[in-house]
Amino acid sequence: MRTSAFRREKTSEFVISCVADNGHTSWRSRISVAPTLQDLIRFLLFRFEPETSHRLVLGLLRRASEHRVLLRLLQPPAAITKAPLAVRIMGLTFPNPLGLAAGFDKNATAIPAFAAMGFGYLELGTVTPRPQHGNPKPRLFRLNEDRAIVNRMGFNSVGLDRFLANLRNAPGSVPLGINIGKNADTPLAQAEADYLHGLSRVYASADYVTVNVSSPNTPALRELQEGRRLHDLLQALKQRQSELSRQHGRYVPLALKIAPDLSEPELDQITDNVLRHRVDAVIATNTTLQRPASLRSRHASQTGGLSGRPLKSLSTDTVARLANRLGGEVPIIGVGGIEDDDDAWDKLMAGAVLLQIYTGIIFQGPALVGKVLKGIQRRMEKMQLSDLADAIRHARQTSDYGNRG
Repeated sequence: MRTSAFRREKTSEFVISCVADNGHTSWRSRISVAPTLQDLIRFLLFRFEPETSHRLVLGLLRRASEHRVLLRLLQPPAAITKAPLAVRIMGLTFPNPLGLAAGFDKNATAIPAFAAMGFGYLELGTVTPRPQHGNPKPRLFRLNEDRAIVNRMGFNSVGLDRFLANLRNAPGSVPLGINIGKNADTPLAQAEADYLHGLSRVYASADYVTVNVSSPNTPALRELQEGRRLHDLLQALKQRQSELSRQHGRYVPLALKIAPDLSEPELDQITDNVLRHRVDAVIATNTTLQRPASLRSRHASQTGGLSGRPLKSLSTDTVARLANRLGGEVPIIGVGGIEDDDDAWDKLMAGAVLLQIYTGIIFQGPALVGKVLKGIQRRMEKMQLSDLADAIRHARQTSDYGNRG
């Protein structure tokens, strides 16, 4: 098959086609406006199976990470990166509130490239103690009509040894969170040992560590969110955190990542445990098992966790419910369905202090980072406030999210 051809047919239309070796067009698509380079790259990547596309993107970003000229191409305008958007929580300073969610750079292979995009921090992983392949393929599906992704990856991971080697070879310029999980073949009764091992190994390399007990793609994992199990796990992790803090001479915060599919009693139990064990932050939320009736894609019925636009309201509502219970005692990191600055601002109004994106990057590319940060900056300018925390407090006074139970 020969390379794709791009042909302009009208002033406002482009036709993109791929010509097979026999001369016949194997596929053809029409774009109604003049495409940007990003449009064309996304179009070509979307011709591949999603996991292949993801692997290609990471490979390109890994190469870009080795060349300063290429890194500069990824950077948003300086006016955005230099904006006064810093957030100070957990004893850390984040240059801006927008982070890369776990799952995109599972194996810590493209840190400089993601940092160059303008993210205020990166969350790497999920990494498991031992290497594992994850669930059988296919296990990643694009729901293009719904601007969503369904994944059942199952913590595919290179394991801690290789992950940490990658991390040592890739200096970062922004705070790094490391998301840890258990191996699939580790019985639930022994999961605590996997998490303790993970925490001990990544502690020296992390700015914060996330305990992932909410992925829907590892059998029975979400049972670790339940009352007594979560109590025992957090108690053990906080004790190990205290030991490691003395050993390394610095305190590395612990965050807990929770599911969006929680009943009121389940959320009450999680909140009680978070407060009792003085967890440093809560990340809300992971992907959902729910399938809204509005989904149109043929992949909507695939099993796995749903992310993207359909998750937006569910995750934002979970942030608000959580904020109502925590009362500002524990910071919340909001993630799920952020496609623009309005979505980001909604999560901040709901009670989040930091944000993360994943699926939006797949559909919009790295320009989304600058788009979100510029929108937040514009709101601050309208309020004539130069501190993001002040702007959020001021705006929340007229928000109704705090009234959600």
